[in-house]
Amino acid sequence: MAAVRILILLILLELKETEPVIHSLRYFYSASSGLPDVPSYMSAGFLDDVQISYCDSRNNRNIPKQDWMNNVSSDNPHYWEEETLTCLAKQETLKENIEIAKLRLNQTGGVHVYQHMYGCDWDNETGEVKGYDQIGYDGEDFIALDLNTSLWIAAKPEAVLTKHKWDKNKYALQYEKFYFLKVCVEWLKKYERSGRRFLMKTVLPSVFLLQKTFSSPVSCLATGFYPNKAEIFWRKGEKQIHKGVETGEILPNNDGTFQMSAHIDLSSVGPEDWSKYECVFQLSGVNSIIHRLEKTRILTNKSNTNILIIPVVVAVTVLGLIAVIGFIVYKKKMNAKRPPSPVVYCQPPEETQFLPHA
Repeated sequence: MAAVRILILLILLELKETEPVIHSLRYFYSASSGLPDVPSYMSAGFLDDVQISYCDSRNNRNIPKQDWMNNVSSDNPHYWEEETLTCLAKQETLKENIEIAKLRLNQTGGVHVYQHMYGCDWDNETGEVKGYDQIGYDGEDFIALDLNTSLWIAAKPEAVLTKHKWDKNKYALQYEKFYFLKVCVEWLKKYERSGRRFLMKTVLPSVFLLQKTFSSPVSCLATGFYPNKAEIFWRKGEKQIHKGVETGEILPNNDGTFQMSAHIDLSSVGPEDWSKYECVFQLSGVNSIIHRLEKTRILTNKSNTNILIIPVVVAVTVLGLIAVIGFIVYKKKMNAKRPPSPVVYCQPPEETQFLPHA
């Protein structure tokens, strides 16, 4: 009987490992001016929404954010030293870009942010790969690359000049397509192999019912879960409730897990009917976690219980403030030992910079 149970367990584990998943590798960069309390340059890498690297203008080092990312340096012992050199070079490039952008837009003072996000997605079942390269300025879309047409799309009139300049650089466009559809996904797979044990784990959350004051909405908070394929909602009986409900986004915690919450306004519901409502949390591959709304389980500002809500990672705070992003450097020659972040030894073509003049 025990052997049968072990066999069933192995089959279930095999099914889980072969379950189709879309993996993602994303890099975020930002340069800012007028924000004295924020590093003027920041960069962060994410694999499947789990932060794997970080660098800024204060620490001047690119560092791993997961222990298993140190395995990457087994093939290249100088991996993180090279990444630090890239960080230092990127700082100078982005600082120049934001100053040129300010000249282009006739800006002299105030708070300004230059943003860049690029990366790729890989479907491990179909093999489909998607790449993206997006640039923003002051929290708004500025210009993005359409890999299908190999042309840049201007999101604002001020970006049209940049579009025309970058569209003329056929070498850079060809490399972009090769980079995002081949090089990026190869490193995505390498990172995924290094962190597979971590990425395949399942962690159940702690769920809390919270309320600031008696008249405030009731929040259902699920924190500490993994992976991020989850859903949270309120229901009455077996019917999901949408009216008066606000669901927050899934946010990462600083330990690699995630948190999310759903708020419900019960101002028009009598206290005697509160117990008819339930908060439901669903994690991929796991039975639902259900919490009935009972007043004795609600924690308020007056509660004696101290709840530690794991803080969101620094990179996400940055995303909320300035959407961490940067400026990509195109390679003139491929180096198979380099990761899918911009190399430091190549000079970017002039067309890839914000120029003050046409």
